[in-house]
Amino acid sequence: MKQPIAYQELPDWVPGRTLLASDGLGWTKVALRSYHYHGQDVTVPATKDYMLVSYRSGVTPMQRRFDGRWSRDTLGPGAVFLLTRAQQVSWNWREPIDVTHLYLSGALVAEVASEALDCAVSEVTLADILRAEDPVMVRAVQMIADEAQSQALGGPLYVDSVARGLIVHLLRRYARVRLPASREEGGLTAARQRRIAEYVDANLAQPLTLPEMAAALDLTPCLFARQFRRSFGMPPYAFVKAQRLERARALLAQTDLPIKAVAADCGFSDQAHLTRMFAAAFGQTPAVFRRRAQ
Repeated sequence: MKQPIAYQELPDWVPGRTLLASDGLGWTKVALRSYHYHGQDVTVPATKDYMLVSYRSGVTPMQRRFDGRWSRDTLGPGAVFLLTRAQQVSWNWREPIDVTHLYLSGALVAEVASEALDCAVSEVTLADILRAEDPVMVRAVQMIADEAQSQALGGPLYVDSVARGLIVHLLRRYARVRLPASREEGGLTAARQRRIAEYVDANLAQPLTLPEMAAALDLTPCLFARQFRRSFGMPPYAFVKAQRLERARALLAQTDLPIKAVAADCGFSDQAHLTRMFAAAFGQTPAVFRRRAQ
């Protein structure tokens, strides 16, 4: 069986003119390319990434053979379709079209699914949908395409945020998720609760992932997430966010550190990220809070 191909190899099987690409913009686990295609009859090997395709211009009858079945529809602006990863697919269409491809890595989809479900996800499969009228997907793809075009401040963070929200939407409406079998049902022991709280506190300035936190207690991510929620009353990611905000509040009230430095010390990607999270949690910006606290 051939290895799945990367999105960069797709033009070898589906030749087209590249209109826009996120290559070189520093994005991680998310990529975007827009193409102009003429009519084609092609078979594409399995891909490493999940792919969403948003139609920008042109209308064409489309045939797609996926998982041994043919589906047919007419696609044009406003339509989107989904393609799960690691699955060969055949396409046939006649008219010229402009489309935008959004590629989501398997690692990112699994990470978001694990956080949403508080359990390590072993597999996510997107539904076989040739045509969807879904404003959420259309808007998310357009927002990411706009970012590839404008290359504004904080682009990688912005794209990651939009992509994660989009993945949650896909999980709710279009995905089948496989979970490992449930095992132990208890919470963390008091000693483990102290250990993980100390670990989080010591590493707040660094990215903290579910697998890393689980490894600190020698637990699998699934079991750790389940026991953590039973012990702390919230998922691990929510606990980390709350701890970051509490540390930021203490530093703002008790020190003269620049807000940018406070953001870095608390694990926020930049000052703007801290400001958004702080205002949402406490109803005021860090600058306003500091003036009132001091």
